[in-house]
Amino acid sequence: MKITVVGAGNVGATCANAIAQKELANEVILLDIKEGISEGKSLDMWQTAPINNYDTRLRGSTNDYSVTEGSDVVVITSGLPRKPGMSRDDLISTNATIVKSVTENIVKYSPDTIIIVVSNPLDVMTYCAYLNSKLPSSKVMGMAGILDTARYRAFLAEEINCSPKDIQAMLLGGHGDTMVPLPRYTTVSGIPVTEFLDEDTLNPIIERTKKGGGEIVNLMGTSAWYAPGSAAAQMVEAIVRDQRRIFPVCAWLNGEYGLKNIYLGVPVILGKNGIEEIIELKLNDSEMKLLKDSANAVKDVMEVLDNMKQ
Repeated sequence: MKITVVGAGNVGATCANAIAQKELANEVILLDIKEGISEGKSLDMWQTAPINNYDTRLRGSTNDYSVTEGSDVVVITSGLPRKPGMSRDDLISTNATIVKSVTENIVKYSPDTIIIVVSNPLDVMTYCAYLNSKLPSSKVMGMAGILDTARYRAFLAEEINCSPKDIQAMLLGGHGDTMVPLPRYTTVSGIPVTEFLDEDTLNPIIERTKKGGGEIVNLMGTSAWYAPGSAAAQMVEAIVRDQRRIFPVCAWLNGEYGLKNIYLGVPVILGKNGIEEIIELKLNDSEMKLLKDSANAVKDVMEVLDNMKQ
């Protein structure tokens, strides 16, 4: 088993480290365009193997995609953060160029791989990877829902004062302010969350979840990496171990939820073939309206990419 992580920044390095420590592969390749960064970080991680008791080999590479040949799963974290004065369109154009190049190089050496996209803007970068990979949509997906539900569950655990292990939750939609947390599908050890929290307490937690990434940026001046990297690694684990875990994942919809030709966060079964099945929840009118509003917002961003002819 061979897994590649493209982008040796904070998210990519965290993801590669988690994959290695979980022993999900015989070999983990960490690739970056900056000379020596991936080599140095992978060497540093490998030197933790005797301490953390794992034997997954880690190898770094500077922009040499030939070493990724035969990768079973590839995680793409490449891209630039939005900078002051940069418009949304500028960010899309810059990162789409990066993701397009990465995807084309990856499938050149690993034509049967499964791709997990972490680059932002998440939904449209997953769409970009899908267009340029020519792979089945079941093999190209985005990581957002696991991260967003993790934040939601962490905030709930704080408020309820319980273990986050006991909280199960689901959310849908795009990665950002239009995401759709579903309190109706949120439980604490099987007990509806509404048995613990009233609406006035729950709604601020939902709003905090929607802005979870921004909260961290405001605190640190940069985006999160521990939770996103760990979330991507959890998706890799579900695939390589054929766990058939049910996770919210950015997936290509072709009629599900009444939506077509769009990448959007929905619950799926993740297994050895990638997205084994998309699960359609029975949403009420209010939930469906929020999902369609989110889909419209994502469609607007996808159209920006389409107009750039990436």
